[in-house]
Amino acid sequence: MKYQIGDRVLILHSNEEADIIDIINEKMLMVDVKGVSFPVYMDQVDFPYFKRFTEKKSQPFKKDKKYVDDLRKEKPSQEKRQEDGVWLSFLPVMDTDEFGDLVVEELKIHLLNHTSQPYLFTYQLHYFGKPDLTVNNTLHPFEDFYLQDIPFSYLNDSPSFEFEFRLPVPDKKKAEHFESLVRLKPKQLFARIEELKQKNLASFTQLLFERYPDRAVEDLVEPGRLAAKGYKVYEASKARQHLEPARSVVDLHIEKLSNDWKGLSNYEILDIQLKAFEKFYHLAVVHHFPSMIVIHGVGEGVLRDEIHDILRLKKEVGSFVNQYHPAYGFGATEIFFKS
Repeated sequence: MKYQIGDRVLILHSNEEADIIDIINEKMLMVDVKGVSFPVYMDQVDFPYFKRFTEKKSQPFKKDKKYVDDLRKEKPSQEKRQEDGVWLSFLPVMDTDEFGDLVVEELKIHLLNHTSQPYLFTYQLHYFGKPDLTVNNTLHPFEDFYLQDIPFSYLNDSPSFEFEFRLPVPDKKKAEHFESLVRLKPKQLFARIEELKQKNLASFTQLLFERYPDRAVEDLVEPGRLAAKGYKVYEASKARQHLEPARSVVDLHIEKLSNDWKGLSNYEILDIQLKAFEKFYHLAVVHHFPSMIVIHGVGEGVLRDEIHDILRLKKEVGSFVNQYHPAYGFGATEIFFKS
């Protein structure tokens, strides 16, 4: 092989020198430039000897001698890195098959911190709503953190990448935690990979957040003022008796939720269904239900996927499953709450 780990190479498009820190495959390298690691194709780099030779030849010859004491001390670099958030990076590792076509063998997953703030994070990989891997660690400023490799064939199992971020030192002005979710849909993934091939790029990214969110400000209103304006005010200990009754089984078919639904668009129908789901979900939590069943139907799976995405971010959910049920087939999801 032309290159080895530890070689110094020149990045052709940026004219920067880099160190090879890993050889991904026969066509790709992982390089490091001033502490920043990223993948490149081998045809995008070269050895820097010719560049160094031509630069030295072009420098004018100076007769004046310089002594050590006369040399100026170098000032530390004041270069400020651009801060544009925290990203999830997907690096397809490609190889040629028996017909000479480029095929993707696996995806290398990295977490990229392009901010000056460190974060504590928890990462979970789920397949069909079930956890497969959990990582707890610290993401340092301007660090690329390697998470895992995923075989390309596993992408048909609807993987979701779930993150929870916290500040190492709690800040009263900042949120206690921040959650983010990325789902890879096969059609979108194939389109992104084809775009990489056409543009001769090595990886694609998904933004998790641009800046860590501020703490939500709660509006505190005195009960006496509300009562004086005609609002009904209940004691917190008795609030549950004034709530709408909770349901252990919720049917989200649109005809069960609205009598006048035939003129609605798909988006409007989905909005009504998700609002109903949120309402009965919170009622089940307030009434301390151990579980509930949500009937979403089969169809194209849009409502089911939306509900599953929401459930993955709910703190009260211990687990949920969408499996065959004698009464609902595969058209229902059973939710189990944490005790």
